Order: sequence, then structure tokens, then C-alpha cells
Amino acid sequence: MWKILAVLQKHLVWSIPAAMILGLLYGMVMDPTPLRALITPLTFLMVYPMMVTLNLKEVVTGGDTRLQVVTQVLNFGVIPFLGFGMGQLLFADRPLIAVGLLLTALLPTSGMTISWTGFAKGNVTAAVKMTVIGLVLGSLATPLYLKLLMGTAVDVPLGEIFSQILLIVFLPMVAGFLTQRALVKVYGAPRYNAEWKPRFPTISTLGVLGIVFTAIATKATTIVGNPALLLLLLVPLLLLYGVNFLLSTLVGKLFFARGDAIALVYGSVMRNLSIALAVAMTAFGKAGAEIALIIAVAYIIQVQAAAWYVKFTDRIFGAAAQQKPVTQPAKAS
Repeated sequence: MWKILAVLQKHLVWSIPAAMILGLLYGMVMDPTPLRALITPLTFLMVYPMMVTLNLKEVVTGGDTRLQVVTQVLNFGVIPFLGFGMGQLLFADRPLIAVGLLLTALLPTSGMTISWTGFAKGNVTAAVKMTVIGLVLGSLATPLYLKLLMGTAVDVPLGEIFSQILLIVFLPMVAGFLTQRALVKVYGAPRYNAEWKPRFPTISTLGVLGIVFTAIATKATTIVGNPALLLLLLVPLLLLYGVNFLLSTLVGKLFFARGDAIALVYGSVMRNLSIALAVAMTAFGKAGAEIALIIAVAYIIQVQAAAWYVKFTDRIFGAAAQQKPVTQPAKAS
């Protein structure tokens, strides 16, 4: 089972579209209404495992304040307004899709921020800190941004969003921390890091695929009636990610060393689409499926773009410094 889940996680660029196609087929031949009962357990399955792997102690370490501040300025002072502007420009007649685009732009960082930073040989410690800070700030800011920017176009249930974020972010965060402590106590830190920690993100993938399946199934009739809709959603997402990559790359290259710059890129470009999906599907009722549609499509672009960026990292920032091999002292004859 673990191997199957690991394959699904590794190949999200294929498993997400597969879940979308299966959801579409299900929604065409079956009544998808009962699937809404699965949203809460699937949300927990998606969010809780991510929280188990977070190292909250990293947040209190110092030495990179400027990097963290610049990253969060991009995350909350630039990218949300970019997403909002695109939504107003391209989806003025479809405010729920505009809300989905704003949600995509509002919640920064995910566990993959850390993974992709590591793949590109960036500053992983800084990426861990960005992930925790971005998750907390994004959870607190999202209801306020939604109300401020979209409150006149759609009914934004402010209290419901706050309560759902409490349930799908902070409660799992506490439960994840306690689970992590218990596993470390029972098995020891080395075994936890080697054996248990890698398993939890794969469990989260199962929740992601379930939520995507549910979101597409509940909107199947709309998609079938307007098949060009999914292609239409690609345009603002490609623009959003393209501008985000370009801006964060320029800022990183101009103001930071290689490792910090890579962490900044992945700490500002990678969005927490899992939390965005959870908020859409739990806080907005029946309208949540339409909001979630563009978020589901964003998964495909985000994974693919992150993978390709790793391939070009050395060309952009230069090759990582190679560690010198340790010379063994000569044995006395």
C-alpha cells in the first residue's frame, strides 16, 4: 500500500488528472450528492498527515529574518492582488471562479516547498520555516482577504471560514505535533525520520485525490455542458505561476545567495492547494465545487512547473558548491 501511495505522490502530474477524469465519469453516470458527506473525512486525511511532518521548532531559529520577511511580503503583499486582478479581468461574470483563483494565490507554501527546495539544493532549513510561517499567516489572512476583495461579489461566510480553518489547519496542527512527539518517543528520532515521516505525505496525497475527485464529480454536468471551461481555467493559472516564478527569481537573484534564493522561489511560488481546496469545499457549501474547480487544475500546473524549475536551477543561480571529500589520514606503517 505504501508503495502505491508513494507512486501516486511522485506522479501527481498524472494522478491528479486521473482523479479528475474518474470524477467526471462518476458525476455523469451517478448522483454525486452523497459524496459531500466524504468532504470532512477527506479534508482531515489531506491536512493532518502534512502537519505530522512539520518541525515547528525551526520557526524560532534566527539568522534569516530578511529572507523570511521578503518571502512573506511577496506572499501577502503581491501574489494575492495579482490573483485578484486576474480574476476580475478574466472572470468578472463568474465570481466563484474568481474566488477560487484568489484562494489559490492566498495560501502559500506546502510540504512540497521543502521537497522542491531540497531537490534544487537550496536552503531547506529556511524553506521549513517559510512553510510554517506561511501556513499560519495564510490561515489567519485568508478570511480577511476574501471578505475585503470578494465580499461585494459573492457571499463570503467570514465566520464559517474562520471556524473551518480552525478545524482544518490549527486542530490538525496540534494533533500532528502530538503525533510526531509520540512517534519519536516510541520509536526514537532516527527511526521516525527514516521510517514514519516519509509515509505521512503519501497519506495526504490520498486525501487530495479524493477531494479532487469529489469536486469534479459534483461539477460534472457543468464541465460536460462547457468542455472548454477547463482550458479557459489554464490561462490565468499559467499567468499567475509564470509571473510568480519570474518575480521571485529576480528578487532572489538580485538580493540573496543561491540557497536562500531557491528557498524564496519555492516559498513564494508553491501554493497550499490542499488547504485552499479544503476551505472551498467546506466553507462555501454547494458553491464550493465551482470554486474548487480552478484549484484542482492548479495542481497540474504547480507540480509540472516546480519540476521543470529544478532542471533549470543551475542555469539561473549557478551550480551548487560541491563539498570537498574528507581525506582519510594515512595509516602508520
